[in-house]
Amino acid sequence: MARSNKREYVWLECKECGDRNYRTEVNVQGGTPKIELQKFCKRERKRTTHKIRRK
Repeated sequence: MARSNKREYVWLECKECGDRNYRTEVNVQGGTPKIELQKFCKRERKRTTHKIRRK
């Protein structure tokens, strides 16, 4: 019996510069969550808000 895939890889994109810096796995059962996290941006060299983007 095959396992159903309820998780999906998404990118976290910096809101200030637009770089996609991080890749993470989220649960998409019931819709994709709208997540905004404070992560370190290498280009800006500070912590900025990152939002989910699909590639």
